[in-house]
Amino acid sequence: MDNNLSLNPNKVVEYLQKAPADFRKADIIKYVKENGIRMINFMYPADDNRLKTLNFVINSEEYLDSILTYGERVDGSSLFPFIEAGNSDLYVIPRYSTAFLDPFAEIPTLTLLASFFDKEGKPLHSSPEYTLRKACESFHEVTGMDFYAMGELEYYVISEDTGLFHANDQKGYHESAPYAKFNDFRVECMSLIAQAGGQIKYGHNEVGNFTIDGMIYEQNEIEFLPIPAQQAADNLMIAKWIIRTLGAKKGYDVTFAPKITAGKAGSGLHIHFKVMKGDQNMMTENGVLSDVAKKAIAGILEHADAITAMGNKVPTSYFRLVPHQEAPTSICWGDRNRSVLVRVPLGWTGENDMCSQANPLEKGHGTVPPQKQTVELRSADCSADIYQLIAAMVVAARTGFEMENALGRAEDMYVSVNIHNDENKEKLAQLKSLPDSCVASAKALEAQRDVFEKNSVFSPQLIDGIIKKLSAFDDANLRNSLSGSPEEMMKVVRKYWHCG
Repeated sequence: MDNNLSLNPNKVVEYLQKAPADFRKADIIKYVKENGIRMINFMYPADDNRLKTLNFVINSEEYLDSILTYGERVDGSSLFPFIEAGNSDLYVIPRYSTAFLDPFAEIPTLTLLASFFDKEGKPLHSSPEYTLRKACESFHEVTGMDFYAMGELEYYVISEDTGLFHANDQKGYHESAPYAKFNDFRVECMSLIAQAGGQIKYGHNEVGNFTIDGMIYEQNEIEFLPIPAQQAADNLMIAKWIIRTLGAKKGYDVTFAPKITAGKAGSGLHIHFKVMKGDQNMMTENGVLSDVAKKAIAGILEHADAITAMGNKVPTSYFRLVPHQEAPTSICWGDRNRSVLVRVPLGWTGENDMCSQANPLEKGHGTVPPQKQTVELRSADCSADIYQLIAAMVVAARTGFEMENALGRAEDMYVSVNIHNDENKEKLAQLKSLPDSCVASAKALEAQRDVFEKNSVFSPQLIDGIIKKLSAFDDANLRNSLSGSPEEMMKVVRKYWHCG
């Protein structure tokens, strides 16, 4: 038995004793027949950044084989605004590697994520999921390396206040029970996400913790492991669906909204990435950040304002991106610095054996650091189209390897301390700022669309659709107009409470 498979929580993996990447159609049919599965679900993302579901009752092996092979028709115009109703039919074809047992279905159900194909049987050029695939392929063609990603999924759980053991306001970071009220809920979410194939790193309470009008608001986070970018996006989509569904079953309101209320911590979707060559993490060299990492950082910073068009898709996204909080506003990067847009966190690059110091009986362990170094983009939130967002990051990172002076640009945008300190006013004035509205993000994308359309990664139709949707919010002056008006701001916040 493969040790990596024996501990895998995905019941399909456990039963078949195969890695998901090795699943074949015959494996799916075998699992269905031998485990009493009565229904199949296809799930796929749409323009509102949520997973949609198509249900099938299994009535014969012939029918099961048919849907697994040929998929089914769907109305593309009801899923994506860039598809015209007069020519709207699309195919959805399941990806076997994504199969998992539906944790909520009373009738035994196997769920698979599906991809979109056009009338000619070709991948839908404008599909966000296919856009990410093209971005990864283009990145590999240019660099010979692969882009890995992972997300930090922040969300609030809201329920009636019991009045017992209140956590300190805005001091909820890593809080434990009984001060933390929803640890058990988060752990159950993590277990179900892992069973659905999610590669989880850890979970914990986040900073946000407060009570208003008899309701407790508690911020949590689930962070994932770095895996190939396409799988990372799938993990995040399934995780959001599971967290919301379990919350609804328990009577909790759950929101991934970027802004909750004035003066309280908002929720972001920080995306970490690393560049891999085979099994080798290329982000460090001789214990320090490598030129490979700096080139990727330079590319992402160069196009960071346009990336907000994919990662910050509602007006309240820009209520979060304000100065003097942990959310970034200036386009810069730094080490272990939470005021910057791109942060280089600790990466186990030191030479000391921490394990034996904490555990004196464990001599000689941990002397070779793991290849854990990642770099974190801190601007996005869960209004994002996750596939578009990571695809935009991959495209931008690729440009860092195509720029003549990428290392020089990286040096120009590096800051060593909190950018908002008074002594950094001169440096701050030299840096570009992130957009302050959906309208500004649309303009940034329009100005740089050639970068994203290069190599046919983002289709012109997709870019047009993003720009049109963002521009329609007409929010260029919204943030300033609501300054000092918390009641009016809350009306807007509630409007986008369940975005993404």
